[in-house]
Amino acid sequence: MVASNSSSPVRSLISQPAADPLSDTLAVDVISDVVCPWCYIGKRKLEAALSELKAREPALDIAVRWHPFQLNPDMPSGGMPRTSYLAAKFGGTDRAAEIYSRVRAVGAEVGIPFAFERIVMQPNTLETHRLIAWAQGRGDLDAVSALVERLFHAYFVDGSFLGDREELVRAAGAAGFDPAGVRAMLETEEGSDVVAAEDREARSVGVQGVPFFIFNGRIAVSGAHDPPTLLDAIAAARQDR
Repeated sequence: MVASNSSSPVRSLISQPAADPLSDTLAVDVISDVVCPWCYIGKRKLEAALSELKAREPALDIAVRWHPFQLNPDMPSGGMPRTSYLAAKFGGTDRAAEIYSRVRAVGAEVGIPFAFERIVMQPNTLETHRLIAWAQGRGDLDAVSALVERLFHAYFVDGSFLGDREELVRAAGAAGFDPAGVRAMLETEEGSDVVAAEDREARSVGVQGVPFFIFNGRIAVSGAHDPPTLLDAIAAARQDR
């Protein structure tokens, strides 16, 4: 779909001037949550699409930026037992297993060995979004994407509790960030208001689910679509006036 224009920080993601079709730059903004399995799948499909595009256009400069969306904004700060979460969201673990069976199958197609049974605690993801925003402010977008991958893997494959700050420190360290700096940031409230505001603004422009991709500030795609669909959207974004 074609995104609308506005003036707020999140709205500005979808009101940028369109890039020239011959431009050697592409801006990709991804709104997601690290406890969303479809966001993990969407990340892999986006990477496949961008890899194909890069193979065709080696000089293309692609900048991927990540933006927060909390699937469970009312989650207690300390999280809750996964069984309680599944009971409230799906009516119990049996129903959740039925729903997740499809997610597992699609995940396997893109190389994600989902291990939902390992997840013991459901976290509040404000801290993870603060970490991603902090890392993004350091300017190395490849390292940020590596961090996002580490967080997804920690939660969905290892069953790690992302409400534990030391888990976040480990993930960030593995992605190349200074553990001491990460730990120091997490001990403050840095970024909390910004993350919360950006989450609210995403909802205010009609983002109801994630992943949500915005290409060159012009074309938005909601959902974990296959690479051809994403490439079509990118092509349209690069031509849109």
